Amino acid sequence: MEARVVHFRGSRDIKTGNHIILQIDSFETRDKAKSLVGKKVTWSVAGKKKTVISGKIAAAHGNSGAVRAIFERGLPGQALGSVAVVE
Repeated sequence: MEARVVHFRGSRDIKTGNHIILQIDSFETRDKAKSLVGKKVTWSVAGKKKTVISGKIAAAHGNSGAVRAIFERGLPGQALGSVAVVE
């Protein structure tokens, strides 16, 4: 299933590059989002060089079905608004 990269996790001053907030359209509640904890997530770079960054869903985020994923390394800023694949 596909998830949209919404934002980096962080406060006003500090952004954590490898913690990402993902929104999945078919999940509207926190209880549904909790069922995804532990699943793998991959994000691939668009272009000639097919780089894939993988991670894992760590927890639900908020009450509207968003989840927090922790990736191996930080995602670039161009990842915001793009699609990640939840396996």
